[in-house]
Amino acid sequence: MLRQLEYLVALAREQHFGRAADACFVSQPSLSAGVRKLERELGLPLIRRGARYEGLTPEGEHVLVWAHRMLAEHTALRQELAALQGELTGTLRIGAIPTALTVASLLTRPFCARHPAAKVSLESLSSRDITRRLSGWEIDVALTYVDDDTLKGVQLLPLYEEQYVLLTPADGPLAATAEVSWARAATLPLCLLNPRMRNRRLLDKNFAAEGATATPAVESDTVAGLYAHLSTGPWSSVVSHAWLHTFGVPEGKHVVRLTGPAHGPRVGLAVTDQHPQPPMVRALLAVARDAGIRESLTDLLRRHLHS
Repeated sequence: MLRQLEYLVALAREQHFGRAADACFVSQPSLSAGVRKLERELGLPLIRRGARYEGLTPEGEHVLVWAHRMLAEHTALRQELAALQGELTGTLRIGAIPTALTVASLLTRPFCARHPAAKVSLESLSSRDITRRLSGWEIDVALTYVDDDTLKGVQLLPLYEEQYVLLTPADGPLAATAEVSWARAATLPLCLLNPRMRNRRLLDKNFAAEGATATPAVESDTVAGLYAHLSTGPWSSVVSHAWLHTFGVPEGKHVVRLTGPAHGPRVGLAVTDQHPQPPMVRALLAVARDAGIRESLTDLLRRHLHS
């Protein structure tokens, strides 16, 4: 049955019989036959069929959740048996909010060094998708805001608190300034993430706390897009200190400390609350506890502020 469950998972993910078959390295007739066999064994229609794939039935959606869980448990068992032989193998699936992707290497690099036979799959996901896919057993670990009330039935390991600084032109009006208020920052030509991103909504609350409203000249839906504009234009931006780990300070920009709210939300790891934990998850949590991410980022921020 496991193979048929893999077909169902692939079909739900790809939304197309041909692409699902390619993902499973089988022919389309073989995949279709496998799904029909699963339906016969369960005595339920799982697929809404028409000229094309039209989605899962309500029963199919319910079976899909169990399919993810059963496949995850099977994978964990194989990892556990490999670990008993002295080597961790398999793929660790990490989902990360876009604003935390910049620190992922602080975890994946020591993890891969400690477990060279293991692989990592890192995917950028929204907070909403992380909640859904973590509860649906589609990812093993989430790197996300741990204060998110939508996270249920999980274990949390906080890693650091976001601290915000202003990146502004080194030849601009704040060139000789060490600290600036959020209200003053709001008056500058800004480049920020767009309001769909939680980071932007958090920044807007900080601006509002000082009676100000930010009206950016440029908005981006990625940190990379934001930095691309900072590197080539006259804009300023409020950024998390964690972004400095990957992107640093663009040439021609000056780092200014923001007064007022000193810290943003906590970022950390969220894993499904299950016992025993899969070996991959246990291994990453062990690495994360030793990584000293909070201290590394704080030191990095201090160096940039004093440079």
